Amino acid sequence: MATLLETDRAIVPALWQLEFANVLKTACTRGKLTLDIAREIVATVGTLPIEIDKGVAPGPRQLLELTMRYNLSSYDAAYLELAMRHGLPIACQDGKLREAALKAGVALM
Repeated sequence: MATLLETDRAIVPALWQLEFANVLKTACTRGKLTLDIAREIVATVGTLPIEIDKGVAPGPRQLLELTMRYNLSSYDAAYLELAMRHGLPIACQDGKLREAALKAGVALM
């Protein structure tokens, strides 16, 4: 992913910041990472061209439709909606989100 971001950019929903911090916190509390390593990861990711979406966030009605149509969590539906709205591919390893993206005509990275 970091290699791709050398020439491209990533756009993420605002909730990405919460999810990113939570993943690191969980890894630290489970002994998978030290706090110092987690801080290094935050610093490294901070140098990547990751843009927080400042567009109009999808409302509950739109998210509900996406969650039901593709059997996604509202969090995953937010990522799918963002990719659809910007016409960008989606980068993920989650099987359900990848399947939903393909069904919705969104390219995968």
